[in-house]
Amino acid sequence: MIIRVVTSAMVPGFRVINCDVAYPWHWYRSCSVPYYLRLPILNRYAPMMMIFCLPLIWTLLSACNAEPLPGRRQCNRCIASTFTTSLPNGASIERISSVSAGGSYGEGTSDLGYPSDAQNLTAVCAVTVRVTVSPTSQYRFGLFLPRPADWNGKFLAVGGYSQAGGINWPDMGQGPHYGFATLSTDTGHNSTAADLNWATPDRLLDWGYRALNGSVFLGKALTKAYYREPIRYSYWSGCSTGGRQGLKEIQISPESFDGALVGAPAWDTKHLFPWITKIATYNLPVNDSKHLDLPQFGLLAAAVLAQCDGQDGLNDTIIPSPDTCKLDPTAIQCGDPRSNPTNCLSTAQVQTARNIYSDYITGDGKFVSHGFTPGSENQWATFLLSGALEDFDVRYERFWLYNDSSWPWTKYTDAVVTDSERINPGNATADAFDISAFKRRGGKVLMYHGLADGVVPTKSSDLYLNRTMKALQSSNLQDFFRLFYVPGMAHCWFTQPEVNAPWALGGAGQATQLLSQAAFGQGWSVPGYEGLAKYDALVALMDWVEKGKAVESVVATTWNATGNVSRQRPLCPWPKKAVYGGRGNTNLADSWSCS
Repeated sequence: MIIRVVTSAMVPGFRVINCDVAYPWHWYRSCSVPYYLRLPILNRYAPMMMIFCLPLIWTLLSACNAEPLPGRRQCNRCIASTFTTSLPNGASIERISSVSAGGSYGEGTSDLGYPSDAQNLTAVCAVTVRVTVSPTSQYRFGLFLPRPADWNGKFLAVGGYSQAGGINWPDMGQGPHYGFATLSTDTGHNSTAADLNWATPDRLLDWGYRALNGSVFLGKALTKAYYREPIRYSYWSGCSTGGRQGLKEIQISPESFDGALVGAPAWDTKHLFPWITKIATYNLPVNDSKHLDLPQFGLLAAAVLAQCDGQDGLNDTIIPSPDTCKLDPTAIQCGDPRSNPTNCLSTAQVQTARNIYSDYITGDGKFVSHGFTPGSENQWATFLLSGALEDFDVRYERFWLYNDSSWPWTKYTDAVVTDSERINPGNATADAFDISAFKRRGGKVLMYHGLADGVVPTKSSDLYLNRTMKALQSSNLQDFFRLFYVPGMAHCWFTQPEVNAPWALGGAGQATQLLSQAAFGQGWSVPGYEGLAKYDALVALMDWVEKGKAVESVVATTWNATGNVSRQRPLCPWPKKAVYGGRGNTNLADSWSCS
C-alpha cells in the first residue's frame, strides 16, 4: 500500500494539500497535485496497517472534497470555496459551473456583445466574477479552467471587439484546448459592438484599460488558487480592439504577459474615431453625386485586383504589396475609354475614393491617420454604407466627446481631432511606445494585420512599429517584436471569395469564426494543423517565449467550401515578404520562402 501526502491544513505543524491511497484491491482515491511525499508500507503488512491507519487515511481523503469520476475519485475544486480566500473586498463569485467535455457555455443573448456561447469545450470549470470598483464602476470577467491534469501551467487572456460589452466566451473557448486557463472581461459594460451610448467617465476608463488590468491581476490569483501551483507563463491574444487592449496592457503593466499575439490593433483611439467620421464626410450626403455605395465598392475592388494582382509576377488573385500598387481609378471613370459606360464611377466618385485611400492630414498639417489600402474596398461598407443619422460614424462625437445625441456629421471640422486628443476618452489609446520594461523581462510581441483590412487601416500597424522603434531608439526590434502582414486577409479573419487568400494563422477569434461552419475543425487553432507552431501563431509565440525560437514564418491556410485546404502560403516578419521560388504549385507553402 502507498499513502501519498501533499499539503492542506490538517494538524498543527503539518500541512497536507494532496493525498493518494493505492491498494492492491484497487481501492483508489486521489486529488492530483504533483508535489508529494511518498510513504511506502510493505504490502504484506497492509491489512494490519489498514486497521490502524484507517482513521488517519479517511481524514486525509475527506480533506480532498472528492467527487466521482469513472474508475477513480478526484478532487472537486470547481466550488466557490476554492476561490473565496483569493477574492478582495468588492469582488464576488457570480456563477460557477462544471462543464463536461464537448459542452457549451456562455450567457446567451443576455450577453449583448457576445450572444453566442462557447462551443465544443474541453472539460472546464467556468467561473464568473463581479468586481465593484466604485458606485459608478463595476466589471465582470469569466474564467475557463481545464481539469488539473489537462492544464499546461499557463494563463491566456483574450480580447474583445469594437466597443462591445460582455464576456467574450466564444473566443475563450479556444484556450482550454491548448491547455490554458483562459480569461475574458466584459470591459465594464454590456452592449452591442456599435453601441456607444453607455459611456460615463468611469465606464470609459473600464473599457479603456481598467477592467482588463484588474481582471488579469485577479484572474491570475484565482487560477493559482484553483491549481495550487504558480503560473509558468502568461499570454494575450486579441484582434482589433482586442489588439489595442493587449498593447495597452503591456504598456501599463509589463508583467501581465510574457507574450502578446496582437492582430490588426485599433490602438490609436483618439485619432481613429475622428478619422472614421472624416471619411464619412467624404461620402455624405447619400444623395450627392460623390456618394459611393455597395456596387461602387465592388467595382473599385475589381479594378484594384486587375491592376495590382500581377505586380509580383503572378496573377493569383492575391495582392502582395498594396502599398506599392500604382492604382489608377480613372480606368473605371465614366468617359474614359477603358471604362464600361454602364458600370463606371463619376468624376466626383473617383475623388471620393482617392480621399478614402489618402492619409488624413488636418488643414494645419497635422497627421491624423493613414487611409485604407487598395484591396480593402469590399469592407468599406462597415463605416460608409448608407450614412444614416444614427450610424456609427458620429456616435463617438455624440456620446464620447460632446454628450450631444443630436450632434450631426455636418458639424465635423478638424477641431474634433483636437478635442479628441484633449479628452482622450477612457485613456484608451495605446501610445506609450516605450515598452522597454516589457522587453527587459523577456516579453515578446507577434503582431499581424491583413493587407485587405477595410476596418482598421493596415498602415496603422506599421506606424505603431515605427513609433516603438523611435521610443526605444532602435532601428530593429526583431529580437522581441515582429510584424506579419497577411496578403488578402480582411479585418482579423476571412478573405473575399474572389481573392481566396490564405488567412488562418491561429489568430484571435479565427477558430471561433470557423466553428460556425460545419466543415471546419473543432473550434481551436487551425483546422487540420491544431497546435502546430508552423501553422499556429499562438503556438509559435509560445516557442519564442519559452524556447527562444524566434518566429521566422507562419504558414497561413484557407479552405474550399467542403473543408479541404485550397491554399497555403508563408507569412514573413516585416520587412521580409513571401517570394515564389519559380517552381512548384503556387498554392503550396513549400513553393514560397521569406526574402
